[in-house]
Amino acid sequence: MRSCRRPLLLGFVAALLLPSALSARQAESGRERLERRSAERAAALRAELESPRPIDAIESVWIEELTWMEVRDRLAEGATTAIVSTGGVEQNGPYVALGKHNYILESACEILALELGNALCAPVIKLVPEGGIEPKSGHMRYPGTISVRQETFQMMLTDVVRSLEAHGFTEIVLIGDSGGNQSGMAAVAEALDAEWAERPVSVVHVPEYYQADVSAFMADSLGIVEAKNDGFHDFYWVTAQQMVTDPATVRYEERVRAGLAHINGVSIAPAEESIEVGRAILEYRVRETVEALRERGVLDGR
Repeated sequence: MRSCRRPLLLGFVAALLLPSALSARQAESGRERLERRSAERAAALRAELESPRPIDAIESVWIEELTWMEVRDRLAEGATTAIVSTGGVEQNGPYVALGKHNYILESACEILALELGNALCAPVIKLVPEGGIEPKSGHMRYPGTISVRQETFQMMLTDVVRSLEAHGFTEIVLIGDSGGNQSGMAAVAEALDAEWAERPVSVVHVPEYYQADVSAFMADSLGIVEAKNDGFHDFYWVTAQQMVTDPATVRYEERVRAGLAHINGVSIAPAEESIEVGRAILEYRVRETVEALRERGVLDGR
């Protein structure tokens, strides 16, 4: 009787063990499938990243206007300098759009990138510290102003710079068109430049772009002096730069019709003359910026 039960017992044990063995083989097969699929996806991504452009590239220095393939190819051609500019959304009196600094940077960054010759512009960072939110202070006392906390601004700026470095940009230049942006930009540049001291990358804040003595340049080189102050957060030299990008942002036509086409004793009409003045000021600020970069050794060999 015992000998008859032994095969039955062995068969029962084998039946219990068989699913475990099958499960182990199936699990191993599942892991292999996952590894194979992962390898296939990685190979497909490499092939995509190395694939040629199917159409001609456009001519633009703005990263956001380019395709990823165009950015890749510009980097390969040596455009390894990225310019990160910060503007703001703040009150600027009764005539000037809240995005004043951002409009100026649309022209300034492009002129700077073209002057450097191997640079691209990151999208303008438009949200910056503009005053307290609760309670309201500074520009935040005026409707439409948008403010972020200093720590928010610095974290956003840090992530933008890290993104650019991850893609292969080796010189990252920070410029700000508003005074309230300068300390945060300086802190981010200093921290990241120290962190990446062992890497072939430099992050530099250029306060000279903002600090350039535009009033003196305008008086000495262009013969234009703002003889009075109308009491607004607005100046002719700022308006003229903004008009290079778009005269509508200073309400040019509306002011002409209302007989208010002037600021601080200087006429902004005709538009062509103010645009010419604005371009000269932008080129002056760019020269100051380029000279500061050369002094810091960022433009060695250029």
